[in-house]
Amino acid sequence: MAVNYREFAKRFETISAISMTPFFPDTKEIDWDGVKENINFLLDHGAQVIVPCGNTSEFYALTLAEAKEEIRRVVEWVDGRALVLAGIGYSAETAIELGKYAQEVGADAVMIHQPIQPYVTDRGAVSYFKKIIESLDIPSVLYFKDPHLSDQVLKELASLEKLVAVKYAINDLPRFAKVTRDIPADEYNLTWVCGTAEKWAPFYFHAGAKGFTSGLINVYPEKSFEMLLGLQQGDTEAVWRVWEETLEFENLRGKYNNGNNVVVVKEAMNQIGLTAGVTREPVDPLDEGDKQAVTQLLQKWGLLKVQV
Repeated sequence: MAVNYREFAKRFETISAISMTPFFPDTKEIDWDGVKENINFLLDHGAQVIVPCGNTSEFYALTLAEAKEEIRRVVEWVDGRALVLAGIGYSAETAIELGKYAQEVGADAVMIHQPIQPYVTDRGAVSYFKKIIESLDIPSVLYFKDPHLSDQVLKELASLEKLVAVKYAINDLPRFAKVTRDIPADEYNLTWVCGTAEKWAPFYFHAGAKGFTSGLINVYPEKSFEMLLGLQQGDTEAVWRVWEETLEFENLRGKYNNGNNVVVVKEAMNQIGLTAGVTREPVDPLDEGDKQAVTQLLQKWGLLKVQV
């Protein structure tokens, strides 16, 4: 059955929920029961796009065998109730291997991580992404994060039929506004996605985004969807209320050059009784000050009782 890529792209006009990978504190092995619990939590709270093996899933801390296993299990557990966008990356050949595995086990699409090589050119990035996209049968989403790469990369790839969305994670709003006008979504099979969560979503939406990624959705999905609904309905009062309520959480994640990105989400989940486990190296546990800040924020949100 032929895929209508333009209609498929519209499925990303929502929140892309980056799922968590819990590790046991003693062995740091994956807690698969915890992964399943977290996927069910996302599904129960209305997630329409679930992203295993994203950066907040600690993709780069996983072995290739673990990444494949995570993709396979998440597809099985989601069972068609949401779109599964499987993260793939590393070398082009490794990404293709992961992508072919993802399509074999039933993932709906892949998210191609930014190349992690220290030496990347625009032409090289185009070759990298194009090779992966054209090697797979299922659609692809680009994770565009490196500010040193030109948006010319996206202009050269936009006409590829199986490229259905760009997760743009360079917080340069004039730059993003320009590229969405140079590559209008309605002329391609593309949805522009804010790749830097609730903190930046209102600004990106004003410039042309139709969806955003979220780690907060693993903790407080009601707030994430309140933000999405406000953006979709043009309810600016609701949008900025949620923005103010969630800003401290996102600022905590952004500390230490985003070094806190994953561990703040895991700490919050653990404190409210969800299963997030610990992080793997090179991510450290939170220091006591940041841990207390998470506690106070959860209490302010009413997700954690104030101790008396």
